[in-house]
Amino acid sequence: MVQQITKGIKISVKTKYDGTTYRNYRLYHNFSYYITIENKSLETVQLTDRFWRIFDSLNNTEIVEGEGVVGQTPVLEPQDTYKYKSGCFLLSTIGAMTGHYTMVNTVTQQTFDVTIPTFQLSTPISLN
Repeated sequence: MVQQITKGIKISVKTKYDGTTYRNYRLYHNFSYYITIENKSLETVQLTDRFWRIFDSLNNTEIVEGEGVVGQTPVLEPQDTYKYKSGCFLLSTIGAMTGHYTMVNTVTQQTFDVTIPTFQLSTPISLN
């Protein structure tokens, strides 16, 4: 598990390899990632946007950005926790993801970015 705190918002990430699948006649490696967002600050915040940079060992890079996460824009009061699961597909057996969430302080309306720590994606065979 990797973790990072930015402006009182703690991001924790766990990953899981889910096997392979074919899409558009190509073999992909499926990965799930489990995100926990903890508001350790004294302010109420809302997650409004996400930005992901996904890399693989074949030098492919994919950018994913948009509103919220898994169709939601959660509001976290102090000490609240929000968890979700998502996933990605890689052509190679090894990769990584990094990015940030854009948050807004619900009182001041000030926006700020919360770093998502870089985490590795690897198939069990590639770990040997």
